[in-house]
Amino acid sequence: MPLTNTTTQEGLAPDWLIPDWPVPAQVRSLCTTRQGGVSQGPYAGLNLGLHVADDAAHVAINRQRLASGIGSRPVFLNQVHGTACVAIDATTSDGTEADACTTVQPGAVCTVMVADCLPVLFAAMDGSRVAAAHAGWRGLLGQGGKGVLEATLESFRPLAQVDAARDAPELIAWLGPCIGPSAFEVGDEVRAAFVEAQPDTSAFFAAHTAGKWWADLPGLVRYRLQAAGVRRMFGNDGSTAWCTVNNPSRFFSHRRDRVSGRFAACIWLE
Repeated sequence: MPLTNTTTQEGLAPDWLIPDWPVPAQVRSLCTTRQGGVSQGPYAGLNLGLHVADDAAHVAINRQRLASGIGSRPVFLNQVHGTACVAIDATTSDGTEADACTTVQPGAVCTVMVADCLPVLFAAMDGSRVAAAHAGWRGLLGQGGKGVLEATLESFRPLAQVDAARDAPELIAWLGPCIGPSAFEVGDEVRAAFVEAQPDTSAFFAAHTAGKWWADLPGLVRYRLQAAGVRRMFGNDGSTAWCTVNNPSRFFSHRRDRVSGRFAACIWLE
């Protein structure tokens, strides 16, 4: 699927992505790019990360531009490449430690920042809940078959149900830009960890050089989502247009630049 779903909505930078997926009308979502901000140098454009040594005043302006564009304050997490998913509302403070967030409250904007990792947005098809997850390889892998995606999906399942899978609402997911399959080099230990947990994931690693592999992060995410029961997935298909490394004018990439800004994927209920 080519990456062509850019925005023309008033108040949003024309280069930002509006996910093309069949969500209920009250579900809103977007993914920023480098366009629309005031940061300079390696952070040039709309850097939203305060933790990357950019000018804090520039980041504040960038964050305000995003908030103004969507009409609500994005909640920025302290992401640690873990598996925790937290529930947020409009009063949740920035800096809450987690790598995913979810809400049922209109106006609370679930937000994850990335610069090679894969942002995943979730929506219940009955419009009752949304979530956003930051999926790098560590959080995706997790422990014992449970990573950040599985933790996020649990938030959609009703509590105290005998058959939670049966009673959970239908979910769909949108995968945002990330490092692509021809750019994500990992070592033997990363591949071994995934294959030991789920042997079928060997299909998402291609031999590169001695002790090194190309990892298909979008493929791994889709595999884990499908294994967890998500049947409808949209967005990143692993093609070059979605690759952060290979699109320097559009996306930040830590792997490419080492010193880099962060863009964000957001989802909320109106």
